[in-house]
Amino acid sequence: MTTRAEILRMLSDGAFHSGTDLGKRLGITRAAVCKNVRRLTQSGLDVHRVTGRGYKLDAPLTLLNRSRILKHLGDAAADFRDRLHVLDETESTNRHLAELIAHARTMNGMACLAEAQSGGRGRRGRAWVATPYHNLMFSMAWQFPGGPGLVSGLSLAAGLAVLQALEEYGVDAAGLKWPNDVLWDGRKLAGLLADVQGESAGPTQVILGVGVNAYIGREDAERIDQPWVDLRNILGETADRNRLAALLIRHLRRMFQVFTEKGFVPFREEWVSRHLYHGRRVRLIQGDREFLGTVEGIDENGGLIVRLANGKQVFHSGEISVRLEK
Repeated sequence: MTTRAEILRMLSDGAFHSGTDLGKRLGITRAAVCKNVRRLTQSGLDVHRVTGRGYKLDAPLTLLNRSRILKHLGDAAADFRDRLHVLDETESTNRHLAELIAHARTMNGMACLAEAQSGGRGRRGRAWVATPYHNLMFSMAWQFPGGPGLVSGLSLAAGLAVLQALEEYGVDAAGLKWPNDVLWDGRKLAGLLADVQGESAGPTQVILGVGVNAYIGREDAERIDQPWVDLRNILGETADRNRLAALLIRHLRRMFQVFTEKGFVPFREEWVSRHLYHGRRVRLIQGDREFLGTVEGIDENGGLIVRLANGKQVFHSGEISVRLEK
C-alpha cells in the first residue's frame, strides 16, 4: 500500500488527525505528510486542513476492502479468494488484468478493482471520468473455447447483468441503452467496455471493464460531456462499494457461465424489455452519416434493428452514436 493510501485509510473515519500523528504512525516527516495530502486533494478528494487540529476528510469514506468484498460474496467467496485483486491505483483495470492472466493457470472469473485509474477508457476512445476513491472501476476476465464470432452480443448480456446487480443493490427505474450503457432518468449511471482477443478457431479471451458512478466530484463533473448521474444522487447516501462490487461479481460470473453454454439467446428477450429506446424514434450517427428511424429490437448477435424510411437495417456497435430524435 502506498503512503498516500495509508494516509487516506487513517483519514477515512472523518475525524481530525494531526500531521505529527500521521507522520509518527507512518515513519515519515510532516513535510512528507503534507505532500501526500496535497496529492490526495489533487486527485479530487476534499481534505480540510485546520491549524492546531490537523487534516480531515469532508465526510467519512469507506475504501474498497478485499476482505469485505469476499464476505459479501458469501458462499461464492472461496471461488474468488485467489482471483480477486484490489488496487490503490493503476493505469487501467483492464490492462492490469491482462498482465495477470498472461501468467495465470486459469483466467475465468479473475477480477480487478481499483480506487483510481489514470487511463480508463469508455466507448469510442473516450476517457472514463471517475472521482478517485468514490467510484467503482472493475474488470473481469473470461475465456471462451470458440472464436471471437461466438461472443457477439456479450457486451449487451453484460449490461443486463450490471443492471440486475444495481437493482439488487436498491436502484429502481434504471434501464439500458444500446449497446452497453446503463441509464437512470436519461442519464448515464454505468458503462461497459469489452476487450476481445482470439483466433478464428478459438479460444477467445474477454476482459470486461465496468464503470459505475457512485459519486462524481465537482471538478470531475465539469469534464463529462454527456448527461450523467451517480448513486449518491439517486439514493441520497454514500454507496457501499464493497457490497456493490460483490453483487457485480456474482451477476457477471453467472452471465459468463450462461453465455458460455448458450450464447446471447437467453438474454435477448429481457434485454429488449429493458431497452429504454425500444420503439422510440432515434438518430444514429456513423461518422459523417446520419440515419433516422424507429428501434424495433436487436438481432441474435446483438445488432440494433432500426426501421428506416427505406426499410429495416441492422446496426452493429463501433463508431455509432444513438440518440433520441428531438
